Amino acid sequence: MPTFTYEGKTLTGEVRKGEIEAASLAVATAALRRQQIITSKLAEKKGGGFALSIPGFGAKVTTKEIVIFTRQFATMIDAGLPLVQCLEILSGQQPNQLFKTTLTEIKKSVEGGSTFADALRRHPKVFDELYVNLVAAGEVGGILDTILNRLAVFMEKSEKLKGKIKGALMYPLVICIIAGIVVAVLLLYVVPIFQGMFADFGSALPAPTQFVVNLSNGLKSYWWAFLGTIIGIVVSIRQFYHTDRGRVVIDGLLLKAPVFGDLLRKTAVARFTRTMATMISSGVPILEALEIVAKTAGNKIVESAIMQTRISLSQGKTLAEPLAATKVFPSMVVQMIGVGEATGALDAMLSKIADFYEEEVDTAVDTLMSLIEPALMAFLGVVVGGLVITMYLPIFKLAGAAGG
Repeated sequence: MPTFTYEGKTLTGEVRKGEIEAASLAVATAALRRQQIITSKLAEKKGGGFALSIPGFGAKVTTKEIVIFTRQFATMIDAGLPLVQCLEILSGQQPNQLFKTTLTEIKKSVEGGSTFADALRRHPKVFDELYVNLVAAGEVGGILDTILNRLAVFMEKSEKLKGKIKGALMYPLVICIIAGIVVAVLLLYVVPIFQGMFADFGSALPAPTQFVVNLSNGLKSYWWAFLGTIIGIVVSIRQFYHTDRGRVVIDGLLLKAPVFGDLLRKTAVARFTRTMATMISSGVPILEALEIVAKTAGNKIVESAIMQTRISLSQGKTLAEPLAATKVFPSMVVQMIGVGEATGALDAMLSKIADFYEEEVDTAVDTLMSLIEPALMAFLGVVVGGLVITMYLPIFKLAGAAGG
């Protein structure tokens, strides 16, 4: 368990310094507060050993853990258990220390008079804005258990959709990495062997062979420059993407990409309609729902289109009309939303659209994989086969000269 060093004052003004063991900084703060020590400094004590911290690999609460908590919480609320008791029971059985600490702090906030939604809002890294707003709607409407069940179903479907997209992207990425490793091994270890053989020929090498030999020599001598260039390109793209202009440019290009762009568009439609259906059916005002959905769109172009729709809606227009004007959402989706508005069953229509487009995403993923697999195999064959042929060209040339 981590050790924290602290410095502070008691209620009588006495200065206190020392160390305390706690699971996290928040737990340490709470423990010192119970001892009536107001801290001015509190930090984790650094050990003498070597510790490696990799961004993105720290403690976190997974979506699966939140879904399980949400379902269990809904069952307890439906059974008539008090809110604080539910939180106490669920926090006590959490194996994830971070989640356990978070639920304990939420329980204390609720005991202190805070609403459940406001208590959740203080932990944005665990409970996002969508979750908090749906819980708030459930508390106001007195249907918290129903809302929590809807949230669990929504999160499961959302995670399943995300998994499909990740699976579709992972395969070509792995193949490209393998191709890069194979080419590097050929250039660094195989080509030099042939180069030694070619030195005995005493004649000029064919242009393709000479190019590969020069590339091999360059990679051996300046591998750090090649590696630095690749890292530089990746870092530059990442930095550019983190700017507003970069997100607009890259997200726009991704949506226009052949095959893959169609998959992204269908995913965006499925996510938008599923989230909107869940929020509207839970009683969240449509303008507030659009703002939250825009923030969770995952694509700057789609986000801008939703925000433009929100502005138009606030000016008295229907939802379908501004959505059509953005030209981001397919006409079929816009027309079905228009029918849903006209019949007063917008949430049901949005759910039907989401079901349809989630199936479309499945089909698009299968199509993408069926196209990518032969294309990548062909790419590997051309690259590796091309390198092998260029190495044998001088031998073919020598054999032809000997035969002549």
